[in-house]
Amino acid sequence: MSAEPLATRTMSDTVGGYVVAGDGSRIRVRTFGGDVVSLHLTDSTDAWLLPNLGAERVSVTGRLGDELVPGRLIFAYGPAYVEAGSVRHTSQEIVVVGSAAEPYLFERPGWWVDQLRSLAGFYRRAQFGTGPADFAAYRTGIDLAGARLIGDRQETDTLARLVYGMATAYLLTGDADFLDVAERGAEYQQRHLRVVDPERAVTYWQHALDVGPGPRRAVLASEFGDDAGALAAYEQIYALVGLVQTYRVTGDPALLADIEGTVRLFETVYADPRRGGYYSHVDPVELDPHAASLGPNRSRKNWNSVGDHAPAYLFNLYLATGEERYRRMLEHTFDMIVEHFPDPTGLPLVRERFHEDWTPDTGWGWQQDRGVVGHNLKIVWNLHRMQALVGKAEYRAVAARLAADLPAIGRDPYRGGWYDVLHRRPHRGRHEFVWHDRKAWWQQEQAILAYLSGAAHHGSVGPGGLDYLRHAREAAAFYNAFFLDQEAGGVYFAVQAGGIPYLRSGDERAKGSHSMSMYHSAELAYLATVYGDLLVRGEPLDLWFNPRSDARFPDGLLRVAPDVLPRGRVRLERVRIDGTDFTDFDPAGLLVRLPRSAHRLTVQATLRADDRGR
Repeated sequence: MSAEPLATRTMSDTVGGYVVAGDGSRIRVRTFGGDVVSLHLTDSTDAWLLPNLGAERVSVTGRLGDELVPGRLIFAYGPAYVEAGSVRHTSQEIVVVGSAAEPYLFERPGWWVDQLRSLAGFYRRAQFGTGPADFAAYRTGIDLAGARLIGDRQETDTLARLVYGMATAYLLTGDADFLDVAERGAEYQQRHLRVVDPERAVTYWQHALDVGPGPRRAVLASEFGDDAGALAAYEQIYALVGLVQTYRVTGDPALLADIEGTVRLFETVYADPRRGGYYSHVDPVELDPHAASLGPNRSRKNWNSVGDHAPAYLFNLYLATGEERYRRMLEHTFDMIVEHFPDPTGLPLVRERFHEDWTPDTGWGWQQDRGVVGHNLKIVWNLHRMQALVGKAEYRAVAARLAADLPAIGRDPYRGGWYDVLHRRPHRGRHEFVWHDRKAWWQQEQAILAYLSGAAHHGSVGPGGLDYLRHAREAAAFYNAFFLDQEAGGVYFAVQAGGIPYLRSGDERAKGSHSMSMYHSAELAYLATVYGDLLVRGEPLDLWFNPRSDARFPDGLLRVAPDVLPRGRVRLERVRIDGTDFTDFDPAGLLVRLPRSAHRLTVQATLRADDRGR
């Protein structure tokens, strides 16, 4: 049988970029990388405006001439025909990201709040239906359609991530049902998944609980492949995400006690007091990072054990308490990052795994000498936050260099979106993929926040002329165009390079797993609202709190700053308690002095950007 002639070969692909010109049957698009591609329209080309999660899709097929105008951002998908060595693209489906009145629909006020409300509704229904949120029924696994998967496991970290998402949804919406789910989940985590060591005065968290027929089985050490048999630092870190966010809202003293006990665990068990940083694993019995039982994880440090404290819980704990010890802990982790993670030879991707003396470990497991794109982006985002808090020049310098270098190696210049794991050392002129060119939802989040925080803190165009806002918009456009599941709800775990959902098997087919719950998608919606709506576009921001009558906040002050903000840029404009205006607050400090009360208070805080602080 003869081979298929070259001229008849086809492939289907996506092109993303900005319309340059068009004549009704063809448009020219400048891709994110700067190439100009011709796209042929057909009599069956279908086009629609970018829809938000849970919203109806609005067709613009009948007015393509009005929508496909120069400057309009689009994504076009269709067959591409190889013809004598060149490629002829046809467009069967087009997503139009904006309109004349709203060039970027995801910048519409309330877009991310509505998305978070829809996400919270999806996970609430998936786990508990419409009845009370009984966490005895909680399961780690959720399938594509939002049904609990067969299995008996309640994994601590995914439960905590769900609690974070629900508490965050309350912060942005004031929906009391979301807070009820968060509080029930936090209480369940404390009752069934907590371990208290009175001799060391520390609290830690078991990996999971199996709750099938018969007696419950506590699973202390991790059973996840990379960490099996150990207490992994990142699992202890993520166990706090929901507790801290719920504490921010309620001031629950029992939550604060467990949070403080876990921070003592990090400072007394995981910390390396001589060389700095935190070990990645400890033995589950001896709580020893040097135990022989840890095998390849013995006396090791990694990105997660050092860098994940800040975004997972530590910034939020500092925001809630204002305590100096948490600021010092934040500063220590970032000092370690800027000192040890960047490659001294100038390679753009940071080093991620180390021996205890900070010698790079390039032989560990799957990581080897490879870089996770999302971890590099997460460093950029969190250095922007930390530089606003501390103001160290080295923080800004590392963030600026990474932000400038990453688009050329980690972003898809043709279709949009950000890749997964790359070889740190270039080969044949590029940093090649380790496994695939798929794109995971959480790495898109890191890209959006890395560049949107840059625009919020440093202006649309940052050091060296880097267009922070353009990169943020392009990443947000790809995420909203391809990761939102408009049929079942929630977001997809991963998409193929062209944006088609990757649903082959395993975790990537699920919306609840060891790797996915509601954390990253909720965090994105929350902080995109803070950075984009509040700081970049100057929209007012309403936040909701529900302090208990026994709330334990330092000095009796409710701290309502939504994130570490540029100094002097935001003022607390209005406070309402139980629906009535309240005047005992500090507009510049973003502080509310809570009145004494025998009942819980509902606090609505309205913040507004103050450009006088620029």
